[in-house]
Amino acid sequence: MIDCHATLIFRQLFDQVSSTYTYLLADESTREALLIDCVFEQHERDAALLRELELKLVLTLDTHCHADHVTGAWLMKRTLGSRVALSRRYQARNVDVALAHGDRVRFGAQALEVRETPGHTDGCLSFVSEDQQLVFTGDALLVRGAGRTDFQQGDPRTLFRSIREQLLSLPDACAILPAHDYEGRTSSTVGEERRYNPRIGGDAREEDFVGYMKNLGLPHPKQLAVAVPANMRCGEPENGLSPAAPGWGPVVTTYAGMREIAPDWVASHRGDVNVLDVRTPAELAGEFGYLERALFIPLDELRSRASEVPLDKPVVVVCQTGKRSALATVILARAGVTQVANVAGGLVRWRELGLPS
Repeated sequence: MIDCHATLIFRQLFDQVSSTYTYLLADESTREALLIDCVFEQHERDAALLRELELKLVLTLDTHCHADHVTGAWLMKRTLGSRVALSRRYQARNVDVALAHGDRVRFGAQALEVRETPGHTDGCLSFVSEDQQLVFTGDALLVRGAGRTDFQQGDPRTLFRSIREQLLSLPDACAILPAHDYEGRTSSTVGEERRYNPRIGGDAREEDFVGYMKNLGLPHPKQLAVAVPANMRCGEPENGLSPAAPGWGPVVTTYAGMREIAPDWVASHRGDVNVLDVRTPAELAGEFGYLERALFIPLDELRSRASEVPLDKPVVVVCQTGKRSALATVILARAGVTQVANVAGGLVRWRELGLPS
C-alpha cells in the first residue's frame, strides 16, 4: 500500500492492453490534479474519475515518448483544458510545458521534482515527490526490471547511470511507481530494487547491466509504428479530431463504466427517447408512481425479454434510484442495444428536480 500524505489524493489506474499504469495525483485542499502517463483509450474512465472526485485537471505529464500506447494528453487538453508537459528533448508538438532536470511541477500545495533519467529513450523523465516518498519512474526503472534500450536512442550505459544516480540514490523507503508491469506488480521501493533487482541491484556493475540489456532479445512493441508518431504530437490524431461522443444526447460514462444521462434532459426530450422502467409491478403503484408512455419490464425478466425493447429511438432506463437501471443498460448493451443510457439518480432524483411524470 502507498502511504500518502492526508492532503494528497492518489490513484493508480491500469490499462490492460498496454499494461500501462496511469497515476492521478491531486491536492486535497485546492482540488488541483495532474495525470501521469494517461492512455488515449482510457480517456472516458479518467475523465469520469476526475469528475466524480470533483477535481480540476491542470496538467498531464508523460514520463517519455511511449512506444506501446498513445498518450491521452492532447485529448485531456482538448476536453478539460489541462496543459501538456513532456521532456524538452523531444521537441514534440502540442507541448505547453517543456520539462528539464530540476524543474518543479506544482499542483495546488503539492509539487513534483523533475529528474532526467535517459537511457530507455533520451527524453525519459522521473518525477519525485517533495518528501522523496514517491518516485514515478516511467520505463527507466521497473519492478525487478528496467526499460529496454534497443530503440528510440536507448543506451544501456546511460540508463545504468540514470538509475544509479537519480533513482537508487533516493531513500530506501521511497516507493517506486513504474509506467508498466506485465506480471501484476504494482509498486516496489528503492531499497528493494537496490538489493533484489536482477539487472542492476546488488553488486551489479555497468558491464553486467550492459550485457544483460543487450541480450534481452525482445520483439518490438506492436504499436511502435503508430504510437511514436502520435506521441510526438502528444496524442493528437492525424485528423485533429476528438473521438465522436454519442450524438443523441449528453451521455457521460461513470468511473464504474456505466453510461448515464441527466433526468432533466430526459424530461425535456421525452419524444426523442424510449423510456424503459425496470422496477417490479408492485412498485408502479408506490410513492414514485411512473413516467407516462414508459415500457415496463422488470429487471429479472429483461434478459429474456430484451427483444421487446423498441429501438427506433435511443433507450433511457429508469428505476427508483438508478442502481437497477444501470445494470439494465449493461444487459441491453450485451443484447446489441447501442444507444442506451441510465437515468442518473432514478426517480428519486426526478422527484427532487420537480420534473413532470
